[in-house]
Amino acid sequence: MEQEVCPAKAEPTLSFTQGFILGQLSVVIILAAFIRFFIFGDPPSPEATAAARASERRQRTLSHKKSILSLREAREKVQKQQQQKQQQQQDSQQKQDGLQPAPTLGKKKSSILRTGPPNLTIGAILEKTYYKVDSHQPESLDWFNVLIAQTIAQFRSDAQHDDAILSSLTKALNGASRPDFVDEIRVTELSLGEDFPIFSNCRIIPVDEDGLSFEPRRGGFDASWLTRPGARLQARMDVDLSDMITLAVETKLLLNFPKKLSAVLPVALAVSVVRFSGTLSISFIPSNPSENTPTKMTFTFLDDYRLDFSIRSLLGSRSRLQDVPKIAQLVESRLHRWFDERCVEPRFQEIALPSMWPRKKNTRGGDEAIAESISKAKGMEIARELREEAARSSREVETEADARTDRILHESLRYRRRPRVSNLFDDGPLAGQMPGPMPGSMPGVDLPSP
Repeated sequence: MEQEVCPAKAEPTLSFTQGFILGQLSVVIILAAFIRFFIFGDPPSPEATAAARASERRQRTLSHKKSILSLREAREKVQKQQQQKQQQQQDSQQKQDGLQPAPTLGKKKSSILRTGPPNLTIGAILEKTYYKVDSHQPESLDWFNVLIAQTIAQFRSDAQHDDAILSSLTKALNGASRPDFVDEIRVTELSLGEDFPIFSNCRIIPVDEDGLSFEPRRGGFDASWLTRPGARLQARMDVDLSDMITLAVETKLLLNFPKKLSAVLPVALAVSVVRFSGTLSISFIPSNPSENTPTKMTFTFLDDYRLDFSIRSLLGSRSRLQDVPKIAQLVESRLHRWFDERCVEPRFQEIALPSMWPRKKNTRGGDEAIAESISKAKGMEIARELREEAARSSREVETEADARTDRILHESLRYRRRPRVSNLFDDGPLAGQMPGPMPGSMPGVDLPSP
């Protein structure tokens, strides 16, 4: 019987020390590559980034339009089937009863108010305002630019004398949405710019109930689209702004693992809006008395806008990293997403408009303004007289108090200077004579006689 022999084990080619060194070296190489290409890598050009974002927004808009059209076709198909079914039921019911359809009884309308057709179509409005959608030239908005510039200038002037906008920004930045690893955010710089937006190339186009514009056919514009239910007019204008609107903040990144405040990293960030250009779309939604909804104004920006930022960053307290490209990319991407989610089509902002009916409480100017200014002037004069009277009374009280104090001081000084002589020698035989030395007096010193 042959003796079993265990095979010899293969010796490892690398020792423990060599493997440890190789592992540490690989970690260092990976970390260096991450810092070099991920943090300090060269960012793409602004033109390429803007083109990629515009393409992404365009794809999102087209997909939304396709989904709306598919839902509209399905809804029209279902409505058509329901109408056919109801018509068949009515016809069968009439055949069974052998009766003519009874006229519908509606509420009698008042014959006093006669202002024309209750609901004017888009085509009638365009015809009465002499506006041709297919041939009207775009309009300049110089007067509108002047009004907007005055409003923005007043807003900037009010912001310089009031800290309301600074308090609102601080409250918004430190709201409930602030994550736990971010310390309190402090605003260090706020600049509202010096230039104004320029609006131009305004045109009116009809859109349907979903906000989609009617696409013209080969033969020209189809006027039948203007009679569709829910169609409305929409104003589109180009917007261009070249300015430096800056917001700078400071905070700290907190590392709460494995224990709270394990590490703290100071961060300073400054974001500036350098350029904005796009197309603004404004439309009005009429009120609905049956649903008690007011007239609303909606505005949105088309997906072909351009928004450029200038972002500066500073990390650390002693050894600082300045203007990290990856941080700029992350912040810029987040700002673009915030803007797209709020006022870029297909999303829009909706504002309820107040009643424009003239009211007495909103009237200004005329004789009432003159009377109000006169009463205000009289009130200011009365207040000034009261202040002067109060000041005069206070001066009189202070003068009287000073005189009383001087009189008291004078009387006290005169009382102290009066000689103290006993009245024992004023009358009787010893009048005019002084006794001998008084007890306690120095010998050889005689007091003068009174």
